[in-house]
Amino acid sequence: MEVKGRIVQVLPLQSGIGQVSGKEWRKQEYVLEMQDQYARKICFQVNGNRIEQYPAAVGDEVIVSFDLESRESHGRWYTDVRAWKIEKVSGGNAAVPPQTGSVPPPTADLEPESNSSDDLPF
Repeated sequence: MEVKGRIVQVLPLQSGIGQVSGKEWRKQEYVLEMQDQYARKICFQVNGNRIEQYPAAVGDEVIVSFDLESRESHGRWYTDVRAWKIEKVSGGNAAVPPQTGSVPPPTADLEPESNSSDDLPF
């Protein structure tokens, strides 16, 4: 699944050691605000080395590709939104349109020569 929006919050990095595996784990959570008619927010997480691979900051316009996964524990269900790719939307890299009313500076070809031997009267 994919959603497009703006990062509005970066939560603190979480890490620890797995009880079963004994391996270190890391998780970074972000809050994304979707730009629909009604602003909706989604908290998603990035795990492991993808934290450095896909850095994001507050204010970034992004497209997040993610998987949903639910699990049951002690009669309650928990759902994770795990991002596997974050693409930053290019927002200011387009060519700058010319300003209205601005005149470009004259080029050397258009400037009159001072030692001109024209015999044109004008």
